[in-house]
Amino acid sequence: MKFRDNEAIYLQIAAYVGQNILLGKWPAEQKIPSVRDLAIELEVNLNTVMRSYEFLESLGAIYNKRGIGFFVSPDGHEKVKAFRKEKFIQQDLHDFFNNVYLLDISPEEILKWYQQFKKANYEPKPGKKNENK
Repeated sequence: MKFRDNEAIYLQIAAYVGQNILLGKWPAEQKIPSVRDLAIELEVNLNTVMRSYEFLESLGAIYNKRGIGFFVSPDGHEKVKAFRKEKFIQQDLHDFFNNVYLLDISPEEILKWYQQFKKANYEPKPGKKNENK
C-alpha cells in the first residue's frame, strides 16, 4: 500500500479496511486480519494498525472478541458506507462540482465515464468469479 502525505496513515489504513468491507471481501461477522498480520502486510507499526481498528470500532464498523480478534459488525457495511459518504460530501463534493462547472462537463459525460470506470474496475471479467459485489 502506498501512503499519501496529506492524510494520517491510520486513517488510510482504516479506509483500506473499510473498502474491503464495502467490496464484500470481508463480510459481516467475518474475522478480519489480526493487527500483527495487517501491520506486516502493509509494512507499518502495530500501533498504527491498532489505532485504525480502534477508529473503526468507534464507528461501530468492527468489534473485538477479546482473545480472538476483530470482526466485521453485522451492520459494518452500512456504518462504513455512511461514514465514507459523509466524508465525501463534506470534503470532496464541492471541489468535484466546482471542476464540473469550470470545465463545462455535462452530467451525460460524467455518467459515461462513471460506467467505463465501473466496468473496468468492478465488473467481473469473462470467465472470472465476481469478487467485487
